[in-house]
Amino acid sequence: QVQLVESGGGLVQAGDSLRLSCTASGRTFSNVAMGWFRQTPGKEREFVVAISRSGVNPYYADSVKGRFTISRDNAKNTVYLQMNSLKPEDTAVYYCAIRPSSWRSTNNYDYDYWGQGTQVTVSS
Repeated sequence: QVQLVESGGGLVQAGDSLRLSCTASGRTFSNVAMGWFRQTPGKEREFVVAISRSGVNPYYADSVKGRFTISRDNAKNTVYLQMNSLKPEDTAVYYCAIRPSSWRSTNNYDYDYWGQGTQVTVSS
């Protein structure tokens, strides 16, 4: 049974920072790609960033490029999302996901396992 648990969300002001964590259990973490997505009510789940098994060359959505940074610690089965210079439009539920492949993807249909989500709210 694969489980992903996100943490680190909260209520912050515009310009502040947050670091989200996602810890996996139930499968080998080091040989899979990981992604972060976000969703607001009434909208489709939106791609944020993805990282391959190797951790090299993560791919960011244009909306977060230069502000968000993904990293992974395979020894801890954890992927992180450092979010700086947060904006009100970053407000969403953030989900991490596992893609059972070495290669990252921006398509949420390529991911098989999802966490429960963590709420990020950015006030103006």
